[in-house]
Amino acid sequence: MSDWEKSSTARVTAPARPRKLAKVPFVELADGRLQGVVSSGSDIERVYVSSVAAGTYAYTCSTNNNRPCGGARGGFCNHIRALIVEAVLQYGAERVSRYVKAESASGEADAQSITAAMTSARPSPGDKQAAAPVFSRFLRHLAYLELAPTTAPLPEMQWFPPTRAVA
Repeated sequence: MSDWEKSSTARVTAPARPRKLAKVPFVELADGRLQGVVSSGSDIERVYVSSVAAGTYAYTCSTNNNRPCGGARGGFCNHIRALIVEAVLQYGAERVSRYVKAESASGEADAQSITAAMTSARPSPGDKQAAAPVFSRFLRHLAYLELAPTTAPLPEMQWFPPTRAVA
């Protein structure tokens, strides 16, 4: 581990396995949900903001301009299923299963068993208000890609304490 990682207040965890970002560019376990941004298969300018609540598995899926997903009527759409697969690649099946509280029947967790455990509970549509903060965080992450590589501090990250400081 580098000195920066040792002194950082935020824990840095490596992905469980490398993943391609074309289909699901953003996935996170936050706010009591598995949530993220999924690219549209038909329109390059459209993305879907999808989420599944931990425990209840209440789901939402809508476009970046708040139009509902046509496939999420009465159950998980393909965007939510892709989000679960990529979350397992990013965080590992055990961590995702534990976070969303989805116990697989076979005992071994993978994306398919997590999805099956959630869909067997017959979840209902959830709160559509979750999409705005998720999409906002995604856009903030995209902004970092436009910055030139530097070792200088970023102004918005100044709330992190400096290294070797005593609180």
